[in-house]
Amino acid sequence: MGDFPLAARHIQNYSAATTLEPHWGYADRALPCTSDAGSCAYLDVDYAAHDRGMLYTGILWATIGGILLIWACLNQFRGSGATTIDSTIKMSSMERGRRSLAAFSRRYLLPDAMRWIFGRTTRLQVLILVVLAGYLLIFSFVGIVYNTWVTPVSGMTGVYNTRTSLGPWADRVGVLAFALMPLSVLLSSRESFLSLITGLPYQSFNFLHRWLGYIIFVQSSLHTIGWCVVELRLYQPQPSVGIAFIKQTYIVWGIVAMILLLFLFALSTPWGIKLTGYETFRKLHYILAMVFIGACWGHWEQLKCFLLPSLIFWFLDRAARLCRTALLHYQPDQAGTMGCRPAEATITQFPDPNNGDVLRLDIDHIQDPWAVGQHYYLCFPQSSIWQSHPFTPLNAPTATKGKVRHSYILRAKGGETKKLASLAANGVTNTPVILTGAYGEATTEHLTPNTNILCIAGGTGITYVLPVLLECLQQHHQQQQQQNPPPTRTTELIWMIRHTQDTAWIKDELDLLQRFQNSLNLKIRIFATRDPAPMDEKSAQISASSSPTTPQPCPCGQDAPVKKLNDDAERLSKHPDLGNLVSQFLEETVQGPTTVFASGPGGMISDLRTIVASCNSGSKVWTGQERFDVRLMCDDRLEW
Repeated sequence: MGDFPLAARHIQNYSAATTLEPHWGYADRALPCTSDAGSCAYLDVDYAAHDRGMLYTGILWATIGGILLIWACLNQFRGSGATTIDSTIKMSSMERGRRSLAAFSRRYLLPDAMRWIFGRTTRLQVLILVVLAGYLLIFSFVGIVYNTWVTPVSGMTGVYNTRTSLGPWADRVGVLAFALMPLSVLLSSRESFLSLITGLPYQSFNFLHRWLGYIIFVQSSLHTIGWCVVELRLYQPQPSVGIAFIKQTYIVWGIVAMILLLFLFALSTPWGIKLTGYETFRKLHYILAMVFIGACWGHWEQLKCFLLPSLIFWFLDRAARLCRTALLHYQPDQAGTMGCRPAEATITQFPDPNNGDVLRLDIDHIQDPWAVGQHYYLCFPQSSIWQSHPFTPLNAPTATKGKVRHSYILRAKGGETKKLASLAANGVTNTPVILTGAYGEATTEHLTPNTNILCIAGGTGITYVLPVLLECLQQHHQQQQQQNPPPTRTTELIWMIRHTQDTAWIKDELDLLQRFQNSLNLKIRIFATRDPAPMDEKSAQISASSSPTTPQPCPCGQDAPVKKLNDDAERLSKHPDLGNLVSQFLEETVQGPTTVFASGPGGMISDLRTIVASCNSGSKVWTGQERFDVRLMCDDRLEW
């Protein structure tokens, strides 16, 4: 009986059984049942409830697989409908219907939902979570016969066990918790299999990963509490039954697993992350998660069909990261010898004692160009090889003699960036960098010639939107070389910075855009939120090519206008009215859809979600008014 951990509590007589009936994910059933009638009836209910629970997990995964298959097929055929290159070409009914449905969904599902619970998360993400939680809630209870059986304890007079459906129900929620583990690992992977299927970047799944972890914690807690009540209260005699229960090996592993899961839950809360620091949380999360899966294996090996894929997915993700980094850095040295070596970055420092210095890194590296919208993880070996952080290149990816330039802007507030700023302050102008990437969704497909482009950035968020404008410039040059009609789009950049001198971060790129402003139909609007102008002056001019101390004229003969906030309402809000700015842009757009590219503080992104949502109208898009088809691409790479 020692081979069957359920034998003692189920009072199954395996030695007298003529048949062992297998049950997937459970102990074999001894038949015929030689226990009392109540115990046999309970076992019938228990095994039937488990079998249905396994069926429901199969339905769950079949549903997930079906959705991913349909999604992959739609991605294959996406964009096959007619695209409005100019106003004389009309969309097909299918394409018009697709865009109308997309505009309708954005209007109602794009804004944040219950921010006090879910943080800055869209209604669509919360809706997906609610649907998943609803499925789990329903199938945690259905398919179980609820009853109570009072059965005598063998060999003891007047002592009875109380068997209820609490046991089968506790097993059900435990099975569902096991079934969700592979999905949780998939949702957390940087080398994401889900991204390959859906086209969404891995960051899109972070919200569901976090809340799926909370659901697994709740399910596991209910499973533990349920069986503690059964074994420590309902089964008799006590305390001997309870002590024997606790001593069993699979129960010890279950307790270990629950303790580890409690640590995982506590450390993943905003308070836990703030207490330990993000990097500490991330490394502890990796270690605890893998040990937790191992403890679950020790607790219930019969469900390793869910645990083994979880481990495989995790190790594949780590191996793919390592291979990607090694291939990117397998470079020849000056002597022509091949080997893995870090890239070399040139540091330019922009002092800002009040808010943290800003650093610009320029890297020339032998590699294939990435796609606009993608980002890299940067590790700085001079300070630490154990940390890497995501940064978006601010330049357009162009290969010159086999080398591609990366340019990054980062604000040194603390941690590794603060150490890097200290090196720069001590006269260090070059530093080795280990790159991993590129990751994220390419935004090039949203830059069709008739799509209007509105770029909104706050501070260093300019790195996400600037490559979009530079890509538009490259498209313009290609159109000229091919003697094709120029794009009909309207383009605008809105950049909010603290001080006018911050334009020096990207002075070369700004000068380039200004030089071709008319060709791109581009308007540049820059707002300095911490430089109040004199009361009789609403705006000031500062050269986009000027340094903080030495102003110089723009080579193109035009200055980039920087509005210094002076109005009382503007100074109170600390930033311009984005609603008015977006409305003004759309009013000037006479035709075609619009894509808003945005990067900046969380509050700005939340405001833009609400603003963009209100600008969408499915019914008007159906009637051909494409200006009400407004998409938002923000720095979390969620596509709308």
